[in-house]
Amino acid sequence: MTKALYTPQSRAAQTLEILRTHSLATIVLQELERMILSGELKPGERINEKALAASQSVSRGPVREACRRLEQAGLVEIVVNRGVFVRRLEAKDAAELSDIRASLSGLAGRLLAENVSDEQLDHLADMVARMEALAQDSDVEGYYPLNMEFHAAMLRYTGNDRLAEMCAAIDKELYLFRRISLDSGWGLRNSVKEHRKILDALRKRDPARLAKVMEQHAITGKRRLLGSLSESEEGEAPQRAVKA
Repeated sequence: MTKALYTPQSRAAQTLEILRTHSLATIVLQELERMILSGELKPGERINEKALAASQSVSRGPVREACRRLEQAGLVEIVVNRGVFVRRLEAKDAAELSDIRASLSGLAGRLLAENVSDEQLDHLADMVARMEALAQDSDVEGYYPLNMEFHAAMLRYTGNDRLAEMCAAIDKELYLFRRISLDSGWGLRNSVKEHRKILDALRKRDPARLAKVMEQHAITGKRRLLGSLSESEEGEAPQRAVKA
């Protein structure tokens, strides 16, 4: 009798605990994602779950749940008996993701040219102007998040939410490594030039032209990324030899 009386309460408590853990996991996930995409956590770096839980004032449960979700998103790897590590993208993975992104960029360009409003175009132009100023100062820390915002805005303005979600998922994986291709004044200046071409094509409201320019922008980004990964691997080679 007593057990029957307390069963509903127990179930309600369990449900509330699941919802609470899920909510806390979302907060932890957002913080972890910020740390990874900002470069605060580097590819291959181990995530200290205990320290993260303490910094966010949560138990280890929400941290583990957040890590599982990030693993599904392709941002981390969970290694049994070793821990959670920021994913290190291989050149083959980067090439494949970049090729998919290039094709989707072409579609985004066609939709953007057909749907962008004058107000939205002004917003994109303002961001490009701000990126130019940052590039002149070789300010990678300021340029990088603005570059992310620019591409996210273009995807929103296509009016196709599913396309935006697909591109965002791919971009999160590529952003882990795309940042290193901008870590020089040369990379920033070339990035700005490409954004100017996108803006010029967009002002003409030419779907075919914009599709071509945006696809080429993605392809150029792929070349920069693969070149940067190659240089990074060469730079790490002596360290690997010493560790071995």
